[in-house]
Amino acid sequence: MPDVPHRADTGVHAREIDVAYGRDVVVRSASVSLRAGSVTALIGPNGSGKSTLLRALARLHPPVAGSVTFADGADLRALSGKDIAKRITLLSQQRSAPGGVSVRELVEFGRHPHRSRWGGRDPEGPAAVARALELTGLAALADRPVQALSGGQAQRVWLASCLAQDTALLLLDEPTTFLDLRYQVEILDVVRDLADRHGVGVGVVLHDLDQAAAVADRVLLLEAGRVTADGSPADVLTAENLTRAYGIRVDVALDPADGRIHTRAVGRFNDTALV
Repeated sequence: MPDVPHRADTGVHAREIDVAYGRDVVVRSASVSLRAGSVTALIGPNGSGKSTLLRALARLHPPVAGSVTFADGADLRALSGKDIAKRITLLSQQRSAPGGVSVRELVEFGRHPHRSRWGGRDPEGPAAVARALELTGLAALADRPVQALSGGQAQRVWLASCLAQDTALLLLDEPTTFLDLRYQVEILDVVRDLADRHGVGVGVVLHDLDQAAAVADRVLLLEAGRVTADGSPADVLTAENLTRAYGIRVDVALDPADGRIHTRAVGRFNDTALV
């Protein structure tokens, strides 16, 4: 993996935030901290507020109560859009590329916050774009039109654009969607490398509970807009927590070979003990 500068201590902290759509509060009294060099996974059933909470941290859906502050004391509400984009970036679930844009051009969009107002100067841009393409395995496709790519390849292009933005905080909303097994593993490896080697703070929404257990330092479980468990994967990913949250029996076991957590939702077709 190409080397990048190590991050200074940074982070973002949401305290007791409510997020609403009109009069409907969909996230209530949620607190979450993303810290430098740490991966936090947000899990929970559909509609539990995971994506909305990520959007609130990036001020794409501002909270109606509570506070969001950065490690240096800056208040999210007081920053300009450009200042926020230099601190934190979000890869959302739904994105569409404009027609006729190449992979490299789309990744270069991520450099917009770093360009000067008039001249468009961005001395570090080419290196950041090249690094993002390499990290996501897209260097060989750099000149190909985005619309000619598969869904999984396009997902990696959008991730590369976020990496090119070169922020100290990275929010990923289901980044492994549409990816085959190889690229799911490689994207999660990139997430761990960003945290471990370069001090990036990562918040990631995942539906695959085993992936969350493998990649995260901390896990938040959301149910009906509330954080009902917050801690290490071992503390949060318990049979009791998961069975309650998902409304189906979930067995949890540790792999005796590597100590990793493995989960399995139990239906009529596989109602046997997890071993």
